[in-house]
Amino acid sequence: MSLIQSFKLVLSPPHRAAYPFLGIGLLTGIIGRSTRWRLTRAVGTAGFAFTGFCLYFFRNPKRVSPDTDQLVLASADGRITSISQVVPPSALEMGNEPVWRVSTFLSVLDVHVNRMPVSGTVTKIAYHPGRFLNASLDKASEHNERNELRVTLGDGRQVGVVQIAGFIARRILCDVKEDEYLQAGDRFGLIRFGSRTDVYLPPGITPLVKEGQTMIGGETVLAKL
Repeated sequence: MSLIQSFKLVLSPPHRAAYPFLGIGLLTGIIGRSTRWRLTRAVGTAGFAFTGFCLYFFRNPKRVSPDTDQLVLASADGRITSISQVVPPSALEMGNEPVWRVSTFLSVLDVHVNRMPVSGTVTKIAYHPGRFLNASLDKASEHNERNELRVTLGDGRQVGVVQIAGFIARRILCDVKEDEYLQAGDRFGLIRFGSRTDVYLPPGITPLVKEGQTMIGGETVLAKL
């Protein structure tokens, strides 16, 4: 990544989910720094620092996705922690046969906006309250708070996408509804403060990525359809 691209990434406009946090941070900073007391001025400084962190964490950069429906793209930025064959979540009704699942862990420093891995119609959304274990653990797929989406392609094949809250994360945002059609690379949600995203590939489709590889949401190719 070039220096210019790095600046564009850091300085990209924030996701709308940041607005309440930015308001709190700015208000705390302005009020705290406008007083003469050392303690309140320190609180004000912390408020401005929190504002800067939120601007960085909620950054929402533009991405250029490949112009084809024959690819499965990364649904999030981060590092692949697991590639394994597992049965898709039962709530998504994608069958009982194991398929490839690619799990991407998002650290607090990664872009947390989630993107659609394929072009298709969201035909199922299932939210599950749960625990907040370390999202990099395999059991987080079953025990953590999560939001599951089933996306049906034009040829009838299905892809599963699961947003999983992590140890620090406490809020999953999903901006799409069932029966809504989206293009690969379109934004569909966000997970606050550290998380994980799983992508379940259609039967017979093999991942083209490896564990430990760094993903760029909406751009990195996970598999070919």
